[in-house]
Amino acid sequence: MSVRKLYLDASIGEQRGVVTLDGRPERLLIERDGDAAATRLGARLAARVRKVEPAFASAFLELAGGLEALMSYKPDERPVQGQLLEVEVRSEPRNGKLATVRAIGPAEGQPRVIAPAPGLADQLRAFAKDAEITGGRVAREMADRAEAEALEVFHPLPGGGDIAIEPTRALVAIDVDLGERKGPDAKRVTRQANLTALSESARLLRLKGLGGIVILDLVGRGHDGNALMTTARAAFGPDNPGVSIGPVGRLGTMELSIPRRGRAVAEILNGPDGQPTDLTLALRLVRGLQSEGEVQTGARLTAACTPAVAKLAQPLIAQLADRMGARFALSPDPAWPRERVEVRAQ
Repeated sequence: MSVRKLYLDASIGEQRGVVTLDGRPERLLIERDGDAAATRLGARLAARVRKVEPAFASAFLELAGGLEALMSYKPDERPVQGQLLEVEVRSEPRNGKLATVRAIGPAEGQPRVIAPAPGLADQLRAFAKDAEITGGRVAREMADRAEAEALEVFHPLPGGGDIAIEPTRALVAIDVDLGERKGPDAKRVTRQANLTALSESARLLRLKGLGGIVILDLVGRGHDGNALMTTARAAFGPDNPGVSIGPVGRLGTMELSIPRRGRAVAEILNGPDGQPTDLTLALRLVRGLQSEGEVQTGARLTAACTPAVAKLAQPLIAQLADRMGARFALSPDPAWPRERVEVRAQ
């Protein structure tokens, strides 16, 4: 029986929630100070209908703070331009696309947040109701582990082989690779690798926050379609409702459709160039100072980084000083490698 455990790292400037499945990260939830409350998953809002598109059965809504969202509607429930509706966020904005919402009923007043999205603790409990939430240093280390795995492309498979998960603009491509297969057990090993790849793909897609159309390129030929379908239904069951699974095609691929609800982890942590943003690096720097400060109690610590990272880290370090004392300093250096953060005792 699978066991899920919950972790919540409440760091300066950011909270990270992790769900593990049998000891391995399965979900990573990230909430940063300053995130737009009006587009968080589960938030309930008063929104004004800005434009109706009958050809697509969709409407563009104006949210609080000048934000926008997209709402689909049934033919007999077409909204009226200018109407104020109470809505709930069903998926967060991603890759330049608007958040999507569902209508609850009419509203009054001005666009605003009626009820904020559930906090990370409540979101975590929804995945494992009876599990306790672990915090502190253990949670920070688990969140770091989850973050690192979520950003990887290649992932080893238990029992041998690996899978590569690469999102594109249109879909998510997953390639199963087993290397050279010879000997009397080759067919059995290939079959097991494909079954394992389905289970691992489900876990890793949840961890990375990826969904939409997923194409899984299986290894070998002559696949056991029934076994693969049974495994896929079990592996992607936690993503329901909304999962669609197609049979294995002639070319040895399996097509799935997975609901996308939150932002991808890579989109939160990285910029358009695929590299960590200055804010991501600043938050890592502050976590490094906090971790070292907890070990070296009373020591004065200095963090070396680029000036851009130091600018964002400075107010966060002020908050850290309120918790742990004024014993942290920054050493910005224009020549310092951008992604490198080093903490040392003075």
